[in-house]
Parts: sequence; structure tokens; C-alpha cells
Amino acid sequence: MALSPRLKRIRKSIAKWGDRRRDAVENWLGRQSLVESTELMSTKNFPWIAELESHWEVIRRELEGVLPNRAGLPALQDLSPLQNTITRENVWKVFIFDAYGMKSEENRRRCPETAKLIDAIPDCEVAFFSVLEPGAHLAAHRGAYKGLIRAHLGLMVPEPNDKVRMNVGNETIHWHEGQCVLFDDTYRHEVWNDTDGVRVVLLIDVPRPFPPVLAAVNKSLLRLARLTPFVTDSVKKFRAWEKDYYAAEAAKKAA
Repeated sequence: MALSPRLKRIRKSIAKWGDRRRDAVENWLGRQSLVESTELMSTKNFPWIAELESHWEVIRRELEGVLPNRAGLPALQDLSPLQNTITRENVWKVFIFDAYGMKSEENRRRCPETAKLIDAIPDCEVAFFSVLEPGAHLAAHRGAYKGLIRAHLGLMVPEPNDKVRMNVGNETIHWHEGQCVLFDDTYRHEVWNDTDGVRVVLLIDVPRPFPPVLAAVNKSLLRLARLTPFVTDSVKKFRAWEKDYYAAEAAKKAA
């Protein structure tokens, strides 16, 4: 049934009110942050980034063992239907290590050195290989919560480099192999891979640094988020993929 003009106006007003409340909370969190609240941030306050960068070739070698079967990797929207607003095509694949308290022991076994490096990152919330297919475009979108900070470690960046890019707010990122970029994903960001090659980064989410009391509250909120259907439903879908994928792998080896 189509909504009446009056109900449409009411729904639009509620959405605007929600956006204003969200913006007010994010602005407040930005003022409390112990690091920049701008689109891009310095990596100097995160010692684990230098450790990742110094071992990027190790991670890249393990990635190369995963990619031959990348057609079998899940598209992100298969795990999280909300991502359908970003793309409906199977152009954004993921190989998940950690996600909101869930650990993929099978994927970690496949890439043990990468898993060790991830385990050394304090309070890591999310870690996965983010695989962008040739010609892919991810529509402008934004993260849900300013209490997290996102890093991308460039692992495979096809040429020409200027054709593989991400706009974050008013900034533009061009990835480089072996280098991390750190950004606030609550700014609207849009991604293009206008090349014939595959772009892969190791995506990491960590809690934003805050003063001690707010840091504790932030970590508690992140733990509560693990109980929401958005997370629990995605974890169930991932576990189903993981079971089927590795069962098929075992069957191939046994044949």
C-alpha cells in the first residue's frame, strides 16, 4: 500500500530528526577524540600500523593463496543485506578474520601470519581482506558510528594508480602497496576500481581513542552492538558460508 502524502511527510520529518541527533552525537564525540576527527588521520598514534606495514609482503603472500578461489568468497551484501545500497553486484568480496567478537578459525588457519599480526592490534573489532573486482564502483555511503576508526593496508593496487581511488568527504585516497591509510568512515565515501586488475586491502576497524571514562563507555557500546540483529544475522550467514566453503575444499582434496 502506498503511503499517503501526510505519512510521507511524517516519515521524512522523523528521518531528519534522527539525522540531526546523530550529527550532534558525532560532533560531540569528535570533540572528545584524542586523535583527529577529520576525514584522514595521522598513523603516528597507532604503533601497530608500522608493524603491519613492515610485514605487508608476508600478508600479501598469504593473500595470494586465497585469491585463486576468490569467486567462492562471499560478497559483502550476501552477509549484510544493508550493503545492497552500496552495490548489488558481486564486485566487493571479503575474506573475514575477525568481526565484532567473531573469529573465523578456518580463515585464520589459512593465513596464520596475518592472523598473528591482527591479534597484536589492541582491541581490533573488524579485520578482513577487502577485494574489489575490476571495474567495480561502490556508491557513496557512510559508517554508522564515530567510535570506530578504519585503516586500509594496501596489498594489491593495480595500475594506473589514479584509476583506483576512494573519495572520503573532501579528500581523495589513492592506495599504495605496503602503506596504510587511516580515515573516519562516518564521512561519506565512494570507491572506484576503473582498471582491469583486482584491488585488495586489509581492512581494520579499531576503537577511536578517547579519555579513559569515555573509552570504557565506547568499548561497552561496541560490545552491545554485537548483540544486535545487524551483527548476529551477518555472523550466522558468514558461518553458513564458512561451513559450505571449507566442506567443498575438503571434498576437492579428498577426490
